[in-house]
This record gives sequence, C-alpha cells and structure tokens, in this order.
Amino acid sequence: MKKPIYLDYAATTPVDSEVADLMRFYMVEEFGNAGSRTHEYGTRAKKAVQKAREQIASIASCQPDEVVFTSGATESNNLAILGLRKHGEATGKKHIISTAIEHKAVLDPLEHLRDEYGFEVDFIRPDLSGAIDAQQVKALLREDTLMVSVMHVNNETGIIQPIEEIADLLKGSNIFFHVDAAQSFAKLVEPLQNPRIDMFSISGHKICGPKGIGALITRRRKYRRLPLKPLMFGGGQEFGLRPGTLPVHLIVGFGYASANFERCTKGEPQERSLPLGDVLSVLKDFDVQPVGDDSIRIPYILSLNVDGQDSESIILKLKDRFSISNGSACTSSSYDHSHVLSAMGYPTPNTVVRLSFIPSFS
Repeated sequence: MKKPIYLDYAATTPVDSEVADLMRFYMVEEFGNAGSRTHEYGTRAKKAVQKAREQIASIASCQPDEVVFTSGATESNNLAILGLRKHGEATGKKHIISTAIEHKAVLDPLEHLRDEYGFEVDFIRPDLSGAIDAQQVKALLREDTLMVSVMHVNNETGIIQPIEEIADLLKGSNIFFHVDAAQSFAKLVEPLQNPRIDMFSISGHKICGPKGIGALITRRRKYRRLPLKPLMFGGGQEFGLRPGTLPVHLIVGFGYASANFERCTKGEPQERSLPLGDVLSVLKDFDVQPVGDDSIRIPYILSLNVDGQDSESIILKLKDRFSISNGSACTSSSYDHSHVLSAMGYPTPNTVVRLSFIPSFS
C-alpha cells in the first residue's frame, strides 16, 4: 500500500539516516555514562556530549557551556519561564510580556505564574498579518518587567516575529528576553545569534534529529550565569539546572543533526522541496488563500484557508494522498478552534489547514 505524502514536518521530521547510525553506535558500542569519571567508557561519552554542545553552540553563537540539554523545547520553555520565578519574586519584578500566539508550552507556564504566584502577564495580539509589532512590546515595558517571551517562527502559520527589533529595544535594560525557537533553529540562524537574546528553546525532532532531546540556550550576562532555578533536583547535571543521566545517544544525534541541517539551509531561504502544487491541484475547486503575510513567512510552513470547508473534513478527504494537519500536534487532540488564528482575529479559524516542509537534502 502506497503511503500518503507526508506534509507535517512542523510536527516532526524523520531522523536522518546518518543521525540514526550515529545514535545506534552510541547505544550499542559507546554506551558509557558521561558522568562516569573513572574509566574510558565514561570519558569517551563525555567527549561525545561536549562535541554536540560545540556543534549547537556554533550555530547559536554562544559558549558550549551555555547549552543546557533538556527533553525538548517544551521543557526548555518551562525552565526559562518558571526558572526565573524566584528571581522575579526576590527583585519585585513580576510583570511579563508575551504574545497570544505562543505555543502552549509558553502560554501554560505563563498562566501558571499568573494564577498561582500573582505575576502579571500581558499577551500581545497580532493583526491579520500574523506578526506582532515590536512597538507593542515597547509600549508595555515597565519598571517591574521581568521578562519578554516571544517566539521566533509561529508553528501554525510560519510567520516570523520581529525578535531582532525586540532585542534592539531591550538593549540597556535588565529585562530577560526569551525566544521559543523550535521552528527556526538551524533554519533562520542569524537572528538567534543576537547576544541580547538571553535564552532560546530548541528541539531535535524539528531538524531531522531524535525526539526526546532539546536544549535551552542560556547566555551569560557579563560573565555571570542567568539566575535560573531548576525545576527538578537530584544529580546536579547540566550545570545544576537539569538533573539526570545524560542520554548520550540522543545528545550526539541532536548535535550532528543540528550541524547537518544548518549546513543545508545556509544562504538564501530554501524553496519548498515537496509537492505543494500537487496539494493545491486537489484543492483547485475551492477558494484557497494563505493565512498571514507571505512576505514574512518562513519557507517551511504554510497555512491555507479553504473557504467554506471545515479543516477536519479537508484532512479526511486528502488523507489517502497527503498527511497534513490543522495546527500544532500538541493540541491536535482538541477540537477547539486554533488560539493562534483566533488571536489574529481570523474570522473562520476552523477552515484552515497547515502544510509544512523541509529543505532539500540533496
């Protein structure tokens, strides 16, 4: 039976064959614990982890020991946001600025700080372009603002948010700037290298690496680590921020995948490498319009409004030929309308489908 063409790469990507081979080697042959200091197995595992840190740090333009490995961008987002709670309480800075189109891995911890610890959170809404205006952030800044958290590329629409402009307007302040970069790391490299971005969150499975591994980039300020507190305890690994035995095979795979993906996307943005025309030909009898401003969209994610058609019915009609979605995989179990499209003021959020791609690896 012929498989449908997969067009849901924003949800997850296949593991590159070279990455899989390397991971198997570190599961079966070089299986040592990177925390074992008394023998060669541990030493070689530690060196492999260090190489992966260096591969990721090179792309992030940070020091290797500023790469904190986690289980993925969701955990990284939680560590970045909840990890600053005690610092905010100690300094009296309990105001946070974010957007209404963030991934739930950002929205939920922010709402937790608001509901359980009395933090104030302002959620900026974009217009129909899908992007917020950096001046909206500037207008909300206060003396007690602890953090600004704005995603780089929206996971539903592919619209690029103005993180460079926000970084510029935060210069000279002590406000922390966090970016959810799950959809842009190793794809749009230069904006994330801005030293005014204190933290950004990434995942391996968005770039042909393994699931279950990610990182939080935590840039020092004047040679001092950020005042993050861990969410879990026991072991002291990852500079005291994330305890637990390091999954060497996942880390090695993540590092290799990062370097490989970044190499393939260097230079000009890549053309979509999968059959968009084939999908549109199936929808030719419907009124199909892209969601958001195409001029500020990453090439790898495209949301389409199919006027008059419920997204679930479109997906069912196409399921034998194409595997597509109507939003984030993390919320696909819910039939609620997309919070991203609703925040944009989209009149019919239930008629939108998402197609997502990866660059050609030829």
